[in-house]
Amino acid sequence: MPHESMRAEVPTLSRLPLRLHHNAYVCKSQEATRHFYEDILGLPLIATWIEEGEFPEFPGRKIPYVHTFFGIGDGGALAFFEFSDPQAAAKFKAQQQPFFVHLALAVTEAAQEEIKSRLTAASIPVRERDHGYCKSIYAADPDGLIVEFTVDPPDVDRINTWQRDTAHKTLQQWVAGRREVNNTIRPHR
Repeated sequence: MPHESMRAEVPTLSRLPLRLHHNAYVCKSQEATRHFYEDILGLPLIATWIEEGEFPEFPGRKIPYVHTFFGIGDGGALAFFEFSDPQAAAKFKAQQQPFFVHLALAVTEAAQEEIKSRLTAASIPVRERDHGYCKSIYAADPDGLIVEFTVDPPDVDRINTWQRDTAHKTLQQWVAGRREVNNTIRPHR
C-alpha cells in the first residue's frame, strides 16, 4: 500500500507540542463572553490584552482590539478577540458553526456535574451524549460556539491503546470506502 510506505518515511515529530497554549475565537461582546466563561462555567479570566494592529483586510489602518484569556487546568486557555472598529468587527465576527465544530475540554466527573448544574441554573440548554470512549455534555456560548465537557471512562488507557494500535488501519478502510462502525463500546439507542 502506498500510504503505509509513505507514512513509514515521515517520522513523528521528535518533540511533540507540550500542550495547547490557547484556542482563539472572536466574540461580539467581551462582557457576555466573560460572564459565560467566568461567572457561569467558572473558568478564571487570567489575561486581558488591549492591542492595536494592522490587518491585510484593512490596509493602512490601525485597529484596536481586546484579547482575553480564560484559564484551564493544564496552563492553557480559551482566548477571545473583540474589535471596537465596526468594519473589523463585521469582517471578523464569530460565525455560527454546525454542532460538529466545537471545543472539547476534559474534566472530572465532579467538575462535569458542577458545570451541568451551573448551566442549568443559568437556563442554558445542556446536551448529553455517551460516546462509549467518553461521556460528554455540550452547551453554546453567547456567540454560538459549542463547548463540550468530557469525562473519560475508567478503562480509558485500554481504549486509547486499542485506538493507537488500529487508527491507521481504520482510516485506510474509511478512505477505501468501507463504512463499518468500529465503535462497539458506544451505547446505541
